[in-house]
Amino acid sequence: MENVVLTIHLLLALALIGVVLLQRSEGGGLGMGGGGGAVSGRSAATALGKITWILAAAFIVTSITLTIIAAQNAAGVSVLDRLTDAPPAPAASTPALPDADTLLPPSSGDTAPLTPTAD
Repeated sequence: MENVVLTIHLLLALALIGVVLLQRSEGGGLGMGGGGGAVSGRSAATALGKITWILAAAFIVTSITLTIIAAQNAAGVSVLDRLTDAPPAPAASTPALPDADTLLPPSSGDTAPLTPTAD
């Protein structure tokens, strides 16, 4: 269900961007100068204007729907609560170090210890 609503939401966003870009600029950003648009109360009832309002309303509805779906899917526990309530990870067991004697080569009784010789 969430994927369907999300797909519709993305399509609405793209359509809304396209319709807004197709509209004729009235000059003077944010309704200043030019025709005034919705600020002056005498907005033109063009087809693109009506489509923009319909797409914007549908976009808001899908946004609210996605928010509700996300809230229902949440477990009611924050991420921080999940981290603090998680059982501790088992400690990695380190192998015991071998005795120091096993690191030396095997000794034989008839070998003399190595001593530096002076040349």
